[in-house]
Amino acid sequence: MKKISHSHHRTLSELNITPLLDLVFVLLVIFIITTPQMMNNLEMTLPSGKPPPKTNQPKPRINRIRVDAQGRIFLNGQSVALAELKGVLVRLKADDPGLSVVVNGADEVDYQKMINVLDILQQLGITKVGLATQNE
Repeated sequence: MKKISHSHHRTLSELNITPLLDLVFVLLVIFIITTPQMMNNLEMTLPSGKPPPKTNQPKPRINRIRVDAQGRIFLNGQSVALAELKGVLVRLKADDPGLSVVVNGADEVDYQKMINVLDILQQLGITKVGLATQNE
C-alpha cells in the first residue's frame, strides 16, 4: 500500500487578506487626495474695498412687531390685537409689496404667541422677516 502525502493537497484554511488591505488603503489615499480638489470649485464674489455706490433711493421701511411678556402685540409702537394684525399688515403690504418686518419677542413670552404672529406673516406671503434677539 502506498502512502499519499496530504501536505500537497490540503485545503486552504486561511485567507491572506494583506493584498486586499493594501488595495483598500491605496483607494482611501486616492479618495482623500482628490476630494478636496473637487470641493474647491465654489465661486464667490468677494467684497471689494470700495464703498458701495450712493443711490438716491430711500432706505426701505422696516416694520417692527414686538410681543411683550404678557402677550400683547405692538406694531411700530402701536398696540394691536392679534385679530387686527392681519388686516393692518394687508394694508401695509398693499402700499409696499416688498414689506419688511422684524419680530421681537420678550424672553418670558409664551412661545405660542410668537408662532401666531409668524403664522400670520406666512399666510400673507411676507417673506422679508427678521427675528430680533435684543431690544432696541
